[in-house]
Amino acid sequence: MKRPLMLTTGTLTLAGLAFVLVNSLPGCRPTTTQTVVTGDAAAKVYVKPGTHDEFYNFVSGGFSGQLAVYGLPSGRLLREVPVFSVDPESGYGYSEETKGMLMTSSGFIPWDDSHHPELSQTDGVPDGKWCFINGNNTPRIALVDLGTFRTKSIIEIPNSAGNHSSPFTTGNSEYVVAGTRFSVPMGDDAARDVSISTYKENFKGNVSFIHPDPGTGRMSIAFQIATPGVNFDLSHAGKGPSEGWFFFSCYNTEQAYSLLEVNASQRDKDFIMAVNWKLAEQLAKDGKGTRVPGKHYSNWWNEETHSAETTVHEDVLQLDPKDHPGLLYFMPCPKSPHGCDVDPTGKYIVGSGKLAALIPVFSFEKIQKAIAANDVEGDFAGIPVLKYESVLHGEVKKPGLGPLHTEFDANGNAYTSFFVSSEIVKWNVEKLEVVDRVPTYYSIGHLMVPGGDSKKPWGKYVVAYNKITKDRYLPTGPELTQSAQLYSIDGDKMELLLDFPTTGEPHYAQAIPADLVKPREVKFFKIEENKHPFVAKGEKETKVERRGKEVHVWMTTIRSHFAPDNIEGVKLGDEVYFHVTNLEQDWDVPHGFAIKGAANAELLVMPGETQTLKWIPTRVGVWPMYCTDFCSALHQEMQGYVRVSPANSTVPLKGETVSVDAGV
Repeated sequence: MKRPLMLTTGTLTLAGLAFVLVNSLPGCRPTTTQTVVTGDAAAKVYVKPGTHDEFYNFVSGGFSGQLAVYGLPSGRLLREVPVFSVDPESGYGYSEETKGMLMTSSGFIPWDDSHHPELSQTDGVPDGKWCFINGNNTPRIALVDLGTFRTKSIIEIPNSAGNHSSPFTTGNSEYVVAGTRFSVPMGDDAARDVSISTYKENFKGNVSFIHPDPGTGRMSIAFQIATPGVNFDLSHAGKGPSEGWFFFSCYNTEQAYSLLEVNASQRDKDFIMAVNWKLAEQLAKDGKGTRVPGKHYSNWWNEETHSAETTVHEDVLQLDPKDHPGLLYFMPCPKSPHGCDVDPTGKYIVGSGKLAALIPVFSFEKIQKAIAANDVEGDFAGIPVLKYESVLHGEVKKPGLGPLHTEFDANGNAYTSFFVSSEIVKWNVEKLEVVDRVPTYYSIGHLMVPGGDSKKPWGKYVVAYNKITKDRYLPTGPELTQSAQLYSIDGDKMELLLDFPTTGEPHYAQAIPADLVKPREVKFFKIEENKHPFVAKGEKETKVERRGKEVHVWMTTIRSHFAPDNIEGVKLGDEVYFHVTNLEQDWDVPHGFAIKGAANAELLVMPGETQTLKWIPTRVGVWPMYCTDFCSALHQEMQGYVRVSPANSTVPLKGETVSVDAGV
């Protein structure tokens, strides 16, 4: 299986040269947009004023740590949802209530690297209820509620380092998965404190199955499956005949720990790992497996108290495949596989080797026959390796160079992105024949067809999420905007319709018809249902109270004043907590709150919600506060003052507003 290092280096060099050529030769680029955009492309993406896009497009924010929401086909940015990173615009991660969402076993982590959005599914079809997304750096999975477009739940993945092949879902969102990108030594301190050179002996991986509660969205880890020390890259669940199985791509079966660009590319084939998750589920229900140390945080947003709740778990159930034959199988897959995609029928699994010049397509029926016949070529770390030829449906020959990801339409076609040759290639899944190809500008990574990884692709468009922008937009210094490109797939030929810029680095994305999401929209929070411990449900409930060095302000906002808006008696050394309740009961009327000198951020408080800003004054004086979100014609008048006196001051604590409704 091994091949000479010189050959591997040569392959990498050729791939690199091809990449450079594709992105440097003038002949490979259109000289004007007219060469690639023709006819009525503009009309196909135009959404006239006052009308809505047909699809929501959920796009990972990459190293911004967030989730971006666009409309398709217009490419208009609708919202950036704070997920793993603090957001001073909304106060997420700065308000006292939201800090808990970013707590982990390593403490408060204010950033992550988000990669793959995944819509919740019912019977294998996206249902518009939730959108999951993974944090790649500090292994976490988040659940975003599509009623509020807010992060509802975040769970930390224990015994893991890196979380790339995540958070893909089973057909009814019973589980979302997380596979370890980096294998690491696990166990107690002595087991983890080992030489890196002992990788093969001591480094391990695992895949986790996380269960989101259907009613609350609170997530828990149902079980983990221990694996050999390799790098898991991407995954997808089976569907139809392959329902009950999960497939993960993995590379670095060489188990290298240095210069992986060469040392992890030695083998002609790595693996697609097939997991019988229904068997794993039954084993867990039967009390099999072992609870192993695995401290992790599960954070959940309580919409009644408008606050995060955190549960800390100390261990996790782990299944060892050596004790449970039939749980895991490996299938050889050429050239460092990356994408791992299952077609809408569930009959075929597509592996995409990053350095390959072909696309292998595996047959689930043949996989089952090979398992039944014990048709293996050996084992890897005790896991059976099925014969490549025995499980192969066939190979797509000469499709391009560097296949990465594949999505599907409802007509038996697949669309695969090719990073090195910078193109999308359309091919027939049954016949394994290329039927069309279009260039991308430039070096596409992921691509997305609405519903394209589910049992019911809506088709109509494919969107390329590109890694290099070059000359597509006005220059903005050394860093250019990130970029997506929208293509029509309605006809036999793909047609480029639109470029649109994106925020952060767009990795994966998913899209769903807007009509499946809009009926769930929450327009405001009912003030009578607000159970925040510091809520003021009317101005008569506002007050200021001292608790030792803490000063608590029960404050309300309504167009266009605060209550109270004059506060005196605060002293140096105090910690002031502004508990701000927005009394509005109307859609799209948030109020902001900021005070001079606050060492955190503003609050952006939705109608009916309560949020808290902590402020530690550092100097004596009178400090202004004001509403930051334009809310009315008298928004500029929505302001107030806080008087701060010396630590030994005898100024009585009080707050007041000259309002007929104010209670203070």
